[in-house]
Amino acid sequence: MNPQTLLACALDPSHLFRVQGLTADPWQQRFLLDTPRFSLINCSRQVGKSTTVGALALHTALFHPNSLVLLLSPSLRQSNEIFRKVLEGYSYFKGFLGANHQTRAQVELKNGSRILSLPGKEQFIRSFGGVSLLVLDEAARIPDELYRSVRPMLAVSGGKLAALSTPYGKRGWFHDAWVGQEDWHRISIPWDSCPRIPPEFIQQEIQAMGPDWVDQEYLCIFSNKEGQVFANFESTFIKESRSKPTSHVGGIDFGWHNPFAALWGFLDEQQTLIITHEHYVTHATITEIAPLLPRNVTWWADPANPGDIASLNKLGLVVRKGENALRTGIAAVSSRINTGKLKVIASRCPNLVREAKLYRYPEAGGEKPLDADNHALAAMENKRGQVSFSALCIQE
Repeated sequence: MNPQTLLACALDPSHLFRVQGLTADPWQQRFLLDTPRFSLINCSRQVGKSTTVGALALHTALFHPNSLVLLLSPSLRQSNEIFRKVLEGYSYFKGFLGANHQTRAQVELKNGSRILSLPGKEQFIRSFGGVSLLVLDEAARIPDELYRSVRPMLAVSGGKLAALSTPYGKRGWFHDAWVGQEDWHRISIPWDSCPRIPPEFIQQEIQAMGPDWVDQEYLCIFSNKEGQVFANFESTFIKESRSKPTSHVGGIDFGWHNPFAALWGFLDEQQTLIITHEHYVTHATITEIAPLLPRNVTWWADPANPGDIASLNKLGLVVRKGENALRTGIAAVSSRINTGKLKVIASRCPNLVREAKLYRYPEAGGEKPLDADNHALAAMENKRGQVSFSALCIQE
């Protein structure tokens, strides 16, 4: 490699594309030429993000001696995919700078720089410090705890952090950083920023996978609808209700460290269920909770806790055992949503609103939703740690 080409690569990392016979897209050129210290890249699939950060990692190692570059993804396989891009680029520079050591997951150059491919497991990465460049690929799927554990690696070195991902719903640190006020440089790369993705392909994806999936995977939109159990839950939101109650009903899901959750409201003359209030608390006894719940409500509670049900009845509430059929409850709630027979005063039920957005089926498939963040929901279905409001919807 001649000195002029080396100088061009040193001054402009996007020149590494040309060395490999590739053409950098405008967004890649801008990002590589002036990489901010903290970058969030919210990008479509197949826009070249792995090639981009591979070039950034290689440039850092080649032209900044003694650099430490870490490539981190949810799995080692994903990290190795970026590392493969690094090695493809490095093959053009071996005559300029050799390696002391090279494997399928790391390379140490003769200038003291190292590039390592790592899995997204805290026990494998906590020992690293003085990081020059930390790349987080598929960042939206990297757990919050892992993200918090790697940030300190940049404290002393003043290194850079580049986080790249397609969205994965309105949850997790990547989403919070994207919509938050922290000092990140945010870059959005939808599919039409990539000249290699034809519009015809996107139309085929919409037909095959649906518009919600395309919104997330190709348009960089943080949507909670993919895999969501109650995708249209927001259609139930109201500010107030002037309907006349015919009966007052409520649901209870018991908990101690996991929250105790109670939801209540009424059925109107059209048998529309209107949820007006919630009570959501941890580490509180039944004796402490009972005075805070209204007495004019017929409550349906998780039947797995007969002792707590008996205690609430002794304390003056009317509490009955709810059903425990998950699929029946989901069907009942979905039916009410689809027919307009469920309304929620959202401002008074923030935990219910939050959990409904998070409640989804596992990516691997199956009929049972993920059993987490569903306590207010469970108050509505009285499912032993399952969904929510079927108790209010089917036991009227």
